[in-house]
Amino acid sequence: IMLSSMMGLKLPFQFSFPGSDWVVLILATFLFFYGGMPFLQGAKMELKGKNPAMMTLISMGITVAYIYSLYAFISNHFFHTSGYRMDFFWELATLIVIMLLGHWIEMRAVGNAGNALQKMAELLPGSAHLVDDDGKLTDVPLQQIHEGQYVIVKSGEKVPADGKIISGETTVNESMVTGEAKAVSKSIGDRVIGGSVNGSGAITVEVTGTGESGFLAQVMKLVSEAQQEKSRSETLSDKVAKALFYIAVTVGIVAFVVWFVLTKDLNVALERLVTVLIIACPHALGLAIPLVVARSTSLGARNGLLIRNRNALEKAKAVSVVTMDKTGTLTEGNFRVSAIESLSPKWNDEQVLSILAAMESNSNHPLAIGILEEAKHRNTAYPKAGNVHVISGTGLSGTVEGKEVKIVKASYLDDNKLSYDKEKFDGLARKGNSVSYLLVDGEIAGLVAQGDEIKQEAKETVEGLKRMNIDPVMLTGDNEGYARSVAAEVGIGDVHAGLLPEDKEKVISSYQKEGKSVMMVGDGVNDAPALARADIGVAIGAGTDVAIDSADVVLVKSNPSDILHFFSLAKNTTRKMVQNLWWGAGYNIIAIPLAAGVLAPVGIILSPAVGAILMSVSTVVVAVNAMTLKMK
Repeated sequence: IMLSSMMGLKLPFQFSFPGSDWVVLILATFLFFYGGMPFLQGAKMELKGKNPAMMTLISMGITVAYIYSLYAFISNHFFHTSGYRMDFFWELATLIVIMLLGHWIEMRAVGNAGNALQKMAELLPGSAHLVDDDGKLTDVPLQQIHEGQYVIVKSGEKVPADGKIISGETTVNESMVTGEAKAVSKSIGDRVIGGSVNGSGAITVEVTGTGESGFLAQVMKLVSEAQQEKSRSETLSDKVAKALFYIAVTVGIVAFVVWFVLTKDLNVALERLVTVLIIACPHALGLAIPLVVARSTSLGARNGLLIRNRNALEKAKAVSVVTMDKTGTLTEGNFRVSAIESLSPKWNDEQVLSILAAMESNSNHPLAIGILEEAKHRNTAYPKAGNVHVISGTGLSGTVEGKEVKIVKASYLDDNKLSYDKEKFDGLARKGNSVSYLLVDGEIAGLVAQGDEIKQEAKETVEGLKRMNIDPVMLTGDNEGYARSVAAEVGIGDVHAGLLPEDKEKVISSYQKEGKSVMMVGDGVNDAPALARADIGVAIGAGTDVAIDSADVVLVKSNPSDILHFFSLAKNTTRKMVQNLWWGAGYNIIAIPLAAGVLAPVGIILSPAVGAILMSVSTVVVAVNAMTLKMK
């Protein structure tokens, strides 16, 4: 640049000496092949993939500038043709330097937008304190830890792998899962997640998940898949960016022809061609959506929102109905037995509890946990049940000590015309109880009533949905009396109770037939058909089980207010997408005609160097704008 003849035209001084023009040629050649290599290689990849874009345009611009400058140098020094031919070495040097700087800034911004996976990987420690078969403690690399082994986690250390505490009590910071930096109490039998930070006490952990089976690995896989998947907006922006390449090339050629015809000056015409090729930036459009999505998916993951389907972010703005399962979504799912009663002279209350506990002993359903806790509290022994299986939407069936046993809802009794005290049932249901009946060899033997606690955030969530003009709807398999008491407490007016899993799907279909877009929020297991049917399926309270195939979004915490956080993230994501698309498209609509010289009659002409600056700025603006995306 300092030695170029253009230096004297641009600035009031110039550095030159005999043979300096040869130095300019050598340096320009080195700069073209070395400094321009990232763009030339990028163009090769774009053309190989039949997807020409920014790199191809830049390469065409610098190649035209270099080849013409080389031609001008040879003509001026060897053929001495009439008239001095102006070279483009000044423009070539400024173009490459400016674009390399812009590319470096852009790549830093891109890296910051999508480095969530690296940050997640860094959550795990490099080694673990392994307890060997002799009880000795050995520090080993994390890769040597396997399921079933025991590790000791000292105070202040990171948990090396998913596991279950077999000794000790502590508090654990699980902010990497929930986004909330608060201590969670843990004791024997509780699960801990690899990457979480142990607090006050030393614990011994039995490893249950390492490598790809670990929670962090599953989250990283989900985030990676979500970032690689193309949304509808991104597909559209890709098509526009590709079309922009052909528009830029066409406008550049037309500008070259027009300016050459008008001025008869090849230098002027080539300058317009190079400026158009350089200033056009399909890359800004190409980056508009991916950068925002990379930022939103990583931001969501850090706050306990795992986006499995990127289209869910775009669909969210159309949602008009949110259907919610009751248990685990609006209520804690921590059932406590409020009544156990024998309804047959053949059995007493203790025997009824014993049979119920036997049937539920291998289940992790909230109702089962309540029964087992009651049996433990009363020191009630229970036999082993056999052939236990789920009756879809109804309860359990199995055998206990040779007798056929069922645990069912009241609807099962109605369907099978078994008589029972409906007044007693209604009385228990009105008090907020879920009532189940025990059948032994086809006869009603007893009942169990369990109450559940409504989540503190449930009412706030329902009110938030209403403020967004979204109708909250409850879908539950529980009895209508209990369902309506919970619905009234949280402010839901539309209640569908006594539903089987397939019934929930039908309710969602009915809303969709009315032209409404529906979100379903459930536990991801019993609600699988409904989650799959909904426009957006949200699995809540997944904890470490993030591999829920039916859900588009997984909420790691059991906090219903995260539904509002998802809508907020989706709204902000869509806004950033629109801003980036408008910038990418608007910039090119204005910049390309300016580069072609349409305002030359009023004295406004852009040089290739200015075009390079504007092109670099456009991509940096898109990248930085994506980085400003926030949850709220």
